[in-house]
Amino acid sequence: MPSGLIALLDDVATIAKLAASSLDDVAGAAGKAGTKAAGVVIDDTAVTPRYVTGLSPERELPIIGKIAWGSIRNKLLFLLPAALLLTAFAPFLTTPLLMIGGSYLAFEATEKILERLLHEHEHEEQLVDAMGDPVELEKMQVKGAIRTDFILSAEIMAIALASLEHLTLLTTAIALIVVAIAITAGVYGAVALIVKLDDIGLHLAERDNRSARAFGCMLVRVVPSILSGLSTIGTAAMLWVGGGILVHGLEELNVLPLVPHTIHDIAHAAGDATGPLSGIVNWVVNALGGAVVGLIVGAIIAVIVRRFTKRPEELITD
Repeated sequence: MPSGLIALLDDVATIAKLAASSLDDVAGAAGKAGTKAAGVVIDDTAVTPRYVTGLSPERELPIIGKIAWGSIRNKLLFLLPAALLLTAFAPFLTTPLLMIGGSYLAFEATEKILERLLHEHEHEEQLVDAMGDPVELEKMQVKGAIRTDFILSAEIMAIALASLEHLTLLTTAIALIVVAIAITAGVYGAVALIVKLDDIGLHLAERDNRSARAFGCMLVRVVPSILSGLSTIGTAAMLWVGGGILVHGLEELNVLPLVPHTIHDIAHAAGDATGPLSGIVNWVVNALGGAVVGLIVGAIIAVIVRRFTKRPEELITD
């Protein structure tokens, strides 16, 4: 495995196999799947609160509910059948498909970095303001969130599928359903909590208890920083998750072997030089190497996409 990241991703597949082979432990395996998949879906949790920006607070939870429903529908109605067909007829396509998804994640992360560097968030806000109809705005936000979730969900399902080669079609389907439900519940439960943290803080700030008031006021103050930090972590996560998948794919397909070998050699050398911290340093260097690969691939795709598509400011002008 190229890094601790890929080991983390493979844990999802291991848990899926556990669920398939021991149905008595399905509930426990599902809980572990949601936790272990955090490395893949951290960006989903981090960016989804953006999709309720500009909308009424009363609509926040219903919107999160719509996105969660769209996510589980994608997983069970589209990705699950596709995964089973892949298992039956074209298992050799799993790695290339994973790499396509990894490239998309790298592109999304690079786009966010470019937006910040070029101050394009201002144009996004103008686009939101230009849409006077809140119903249409809500539809647009939900659609965008479900589209991003689809790619992340495909990655998770493909990762789980990769280690289920020797199971029957039925047990494979059961394992994938467990992973899909666990991840959806975990991610969107966390998202719902995040978007309501400020409301929770306001409610506590109105309580008679002095400790509750102090905690509520603290929540109100720190929530913006939490959301900002999540956005940064999410962007970084997409780079090293997407890049890590690409590096692993290059190694699996024996394409440009110099890239994964160089990253591994540098990571091992750095780890050996740090003694007791070797494991952590090895993981960090591998993750950074994956992030660099993700940034390069993402930048190439971003240049191509920006060349042939309209930016938000152009949409406003039109």
